[in-house]
Amino acid sequence: MSHYETAHQLGKQFHAYLATADWDGIRSLLTDDATWTLPGDNTISGTAEGADAVVERAKKIASYGLNFELLHILVSRENMALSLHNTARRGDLKLDEYLSTVCRLRDGKIASIETYLSDVAGMNAFFV
Repeated sequence: MSHYETAHQLGKQFHAYLATADWDGIRSLLTDDATWTLPGDNTISGTAEGADAVVERAKKIASYGLNFELLHILVSRENMALSLHNTARRGDLKLDEYLSTVCRLRDGKIASIETYLSDVAGMNAFFV
């Protein structure tokens, strides 16, 4: 399998595991020292350090009832990104954001994740 196919498959698996709340599946895709950085100033912002912390971050995000719509899996020479449209409702609050989740790969696993958002203010309001 080429690097591009491997990277694409990792992206597909990561999204599928996130959408189905398969936390062991997500953990299996990560290096032990994986990180996940999110912008904003709210309960899911900042950097989760270590694979277990990354899984906890994914659980916390999913606990808000998000619909993770996969738009595209993008691959570069060395890495992979997911283009997503996330939506959710909680009481009067509505989340409707587009994002890119950029994954840096190492030895066939995800070593770091950085998320870029279209609406940081909306994210801050939703994830209180």
